[in-house]
Amino acid sequence: SIALIAMALSIVLGIGLGIVMTSRNWLVTLLTRSYLEVIRIMPQIVLLFLVFFDLARYLGVNLDGQAAAVVVFTLWGTAEMGDLVRGALSSLPPHQRTSALALGLTRAQVFRYVEAPQALRRVLPGAINLFTRMVKTTSLAALISVMEVVKVGQQIIERSQMIEPKVPTASFWIYGLIFLLYFLVCWPLSWWAARLERRWAA
Repeated sequence: SIALIAMALSIVLGIGLGIVMTSRNWLVTLLTRSYLEVIRIMPQIVLLFLVFFDLARYLGVNLDGQAAAVVVFTLWGTAEMGDLVRGALSSLPPHQRTSALALGLTRAQVFRYVEAPQALRRVLPGAINLFTRMVKTTSLAALISVMEVVKVGQQIIERSQMIEPKVPTASFWIYGLIFLLYFLVCWPLSWWAARLERRWAA
């Protein structure tokens, strides 16, 4: 649920950020690139701790673990999605825009009918890969007391060592099941992204 909410927000905010990042204004470029680089350089676990602990301590904003995780993964996803959109828009041949404008289309119509459809084809595989990374990285939320699948698995393993008969191989089976759950979510998305890339490259 954390990944789904964060990805939905990241798509909306990332598209807007990506469009803004194509601006030639030096101040806009400086601000958006700074945001992107800070988010990329800082590990997600550090961002989680900053949002979960420091917002409450210094700003008086109390977020539970799940809300903090959604904020952090939305910040990360927005930066990555924005860069994907920027790259897709920047890679389009400039003559398509000038030709469409010469035919009488407005700037909004050029974006809607010429740029957006082509950019979507270039962004979608990368966006799907971003979503799979986000699903896997949400396991870090266990470190701020979010009851997600890895945390539950750890509790089951600990419980199995406290009761009789003990199960020495409990960790193998529990983590194996967790791996299978992540695989069932992520592999179809990765397969679909690869298939789209091959189909659109043909």
